[in-house]
Amino acid sequence: MKLQLDERLLEHYDKVQDRIKRRLQEFKEVPKSEYFYEFCFCLCTPQSKAANALIVQKKLKELDFENKPFNPVDILATPENYIRFHNQKAKRIENAPKIFPEIMSILESEESNFDKRAKIHKLVNGFGLKEASHFMRNIGYEGLAILDRHILKNLVKLGVYPEVPNISTVKGYYAAETGFLAFAREVLIPIDELDLLFWSYENGEIIK
Repeated sequence: MKLQLDERLLEHYDKVQDRIKRRLQEFKEVPKSEYFYEFCFCLCTPQSKAANALIVQKKLKELDFENKPFNPVDILATPENYIRFHNQKAKRIENAPKIFPEIMSILESEESNFDKRAKIHKLVNGFGLKEASHFMRNIGYEGLAILDRHILKNLVKLGVYPEVPNISTVKGYYAAETGFLAFAREVLIPIDELDLLFWSYENGEIIK
């Protein structure tokens, strides 16, 4: 049986397609000077609200954190932008300026997007394949699946998986990503657009 988007998602895609394409173009236009703070954003996002992580990102930028690092735990623990596991994440963010030059070297290499992601995932403590994909997508890299619960839930409903797949291992993540990429090819919508389609349908907004 041919897989396809259901009526609810097709209607939503008609409404938000232009916004999605515009947002993806904006990611491609992010200057390299902003990459570090996009990295910090993605260090914050696991099990925390994207809107809160965005506030943290802006505060770190305002304080020139990349050039004047400090322990940002108080920022992450602020109620208005609370980040879960803030003590642990603060340590990872504090370490970010030390490892980011190596991340930039990986990004500027001639390797494939998949190989770049794999190296970043291995380099960064606490950075799973999902977070590495998210970071790279936010600075304009294409074709990488950001497999969170919103994506997986929708793909189960659409028949891509019989049940929510286990993505806790690298092998499991790659297997689930392969299914998502095959579905994107079948419905003729790029995986990056599908990601924002599912996200906006679940949350009513397109952040990043």
